[in-house]
Amino acid sequence: MSDAKVRRLVDANYNRAKEGLRVCEDVFRFICDDGAVTAHLKEVRHGLTSAANFFGFKDVLAARDIVRDVGRATMARESVRDSVEDIFFANIQRVKESLRVLEEFSKLNNAQSAIAFKELRYTVYEIEKDALERFQSLPCP
Repeated sequence: MSDAKVRRLVDANYNRAKEGLRVCEDVFRFICDDGAVTAHLKEVRHGLTSAANFFGFKDVLAARDIVRDVGRATMARESVRDSVEDIFFANIQRVKESLRVLEEFSKLNNAQSAIAFKELRYTVYEIEKDALERFQSLPCP
């Protein structure tokens, strides 16, 4: 597999994780008014940026090829959400999956980054559990 293809994969998963974290962060910031979860998600988002630095942002961006992305089409279930809680959990799942991909592909070149991605993934597991409890106790629609 070429380095450019791995960089495309990294680009897609990095973006997916960052975007998912931002959605989750904004749910707890603007809808749930929960500063603790908001801060925790923000820390993970910044940690993701730090862990991904070894990939080389310019190289990853240069490998982006949206036109030939065979998985670009939106699936029907991605177009419908029933609640803010559904939005949060769809996005936190996306984050966990992307962190796992980044962790695995980091193992090719940088074991330290792989460990950082793994730690971030486990932090997200805890945030997800905490969020479930908070959705039940806070005025989150």
